[in-house]
Amino acid sequence: VSTQSTGSSGINAEYGGDNDAIAAVRRQLDVDVMVSGHTHKLEAYEKDGKFYINPGSVTGAYSPMERNPVPAFILMDIQSSTLVTYVYSLPPDGEMEVKKIEFKKGDREE
Repeated sequence: VSTQSTGSSGINAEYGGDNDAIAAVRRQLDVDVMVSGHTHKLEAYEKDGKFYINPGSVTGAYSPMERNPVPAFILMDIQSSTLVTYVYSLPPDGEMEVKKIEFKKGDREE
């Protein structure tokens, strides 16, 4: 799994949850895993052989982009070409949910 740093603060840009714009930046950076944020909306999905993560908001803080945010956070375990992502969320019913998502580089390349 390739990673890239653009300095201590990463890339600071406003995409407003525009997944196509985020995918364009991912292609520009040439990375396999793209982590974005700011919307407070939890997302973790695979598209075109790449993996996209938005950890949401650990506090469930309100955002104009996500009117009903669910408190959530993500833990990632990277080993060689495999990324295992554990998505923790606390929906309104109060029962903690944990979802495991595994992404393997090369399974489905663009």
